[in-house]
Formats: sequence, structure tokens, C-alpha cells
Amino acid sequence: MTKDHGPSVKDDDTYEALRDDGASKEKAARIANAQASDSQNPSKKGGKASPYEEWTKDELYDRAQELDVEGRSDMSKDELIEALRNN
Repeated sequence: MTKDHGPSVKDDDTYEALRDDGASKEKAARIANAQASDSQNPSKKGGKASPYEEWTKDELYDRAQELDVEGRSDMSKDELIEALRNN
């Protein structure tokens, strides 16, 4: 039986399944809430942004700064890409 994760999680079953698969609490909650919303389609492909590998290191750093990624100033381009993908 699934737990009630409070009002911030709209779909407890999806949340639990994602957590069991290793997703962070934040990521599981985002996906579960998106799937519970009729106005969002999380299974559809995202926007038109190019892959991170095509971004410059400065662009990656700026995005990491927007997302408040810790340790970003000491990261290489590959480390920034990994941090952004795992955020």
C-alpha cells in the first residue's frame, strides 16, 4: 500500500514507483505531479534545446548557476553536463 506523501505529491503510486527505481524525492515528486496534471504531458519529448554536449562551458555554467548546482565553479564541462542531468 502506498503512503500519503502529503499535499505536495499528487500521485502517490507514481511517486513510490519512481523512488523504488532510484529517483530522488524531488524528481519523483515533479514527475508524479506532472503525470497527475491534465495540462502536462511528461511522456512527450521536451523542448527544442540542443544537447548539453553542444553547449559551451560558459552556457553550462550559467545553467548550473540558475539551478544552484553546488561546486559548479570547479567543474569541467563533462562534470557540469553530468550535474545538470542529475539535478
